[in-house]
Amino acid sequence: MRYFTMLFRLIVTCLFCTGMPVNAAQAAISVKDGAGHTVSLSKPARRIVSLAPHTTENLFAAGAGAYIVGVVNYSDFPVAASKIRRVGDANNLDLEAIIALQPDLIVAWDSGNAKPQIEKLQQLGLMVYASEPRRLEDVSVDIEALGRLAGTEPAARQAAAAFRAEHARLRSQYAERRPISVFFQIWNRPLMTVNGAHLISKVINLCGGKNIFAEVSALAPEVNTEAVMVADPQVIMVSSAGERRAPWLDEWRRLSQLQAVKKGRLFAVRPDLITRPTPRILEGARLICGQLDQVRSTIPNPAKLNTP
Repeated sequence: MRYFTMLFRLIVTCLFCTGMPVNAAQAAISVKDGAGHTVSLSKPARRIVSLAPHTTENLFAAGAGAYIVGVVNYSDFPVAASKIRRVGDANNLDLEAIIALQPDLIVAWDSGNAKPQIEKLQQLGLMVYASEPRRLEDVSVDIEALGRLAGTEPAARQAAAAFRAEHARLRSQYAERRPISVFFQIWNRPLMTVNGAHLISKVINLCGGKNIFAEVSALAPEVNTEAVMVADPQVIMVSSAGERRAPWLDEWRRLSQLQAVKKGRLFAVRPDLITRPTPRILEGARLICGQLDQVRSTIPNPAKLNTP
């Protein structure tokens, strides 16, 4: 009963507090979101709810951290995000808590949040911006759009420019590196990886790596150990909070016939540095690029061997 009472009050407020229909107001701010939809606000957002850890980071990067009133679990960067009220998990939102916060903007994760829950929020007249960076270039676009919606454009432009500059530097530095075949594990049971369209694969490519499952159709496919053994990658990487002794790497160490195991080319990357499309993904990229360069230094260069 409390839930429906809150919904009714919100609808009444949206329709009648201005004395005119909502759609009669002239929108002063308009951007395209990650789903290709136009998001319009009559004035900069001052009560923002963020529905994914990466959207929270990007809002802070855009200079809008002070306007965030609600976040989901695991929104832990920057430190200030840890002190903001929780409104559930990214895939299981607390709609009552979100509505009670009376947001003028909700920043959602297009492929991560439950679509029926997002649709309920939209049906109540709440404005939703869908974030879905699929390429490294999309991170800076996302930040700029959030800055426009929050009225913090100077800070957002500065953060986006810094991201683009570092991305360009890494691309230039590693463009001519010898390809290294890579298996990247994102989960253990079931064993899961990423295809070539996934942002993690884009980072691997940036560093001169070659994803052995790039051609698989699913974005995050289940694979089996036998398929990895057939591909026999030069490097195995796992998404893990641990270092080289991460449990998932210990499981691979039992398969000594793999060249990555024989040569000790097993690496772990912190999930928050590689799975979140935020400015920090370039920190993860620098780590991966360094790890692949470390492997290259141990492999004879065929071009040099064939030089007279």
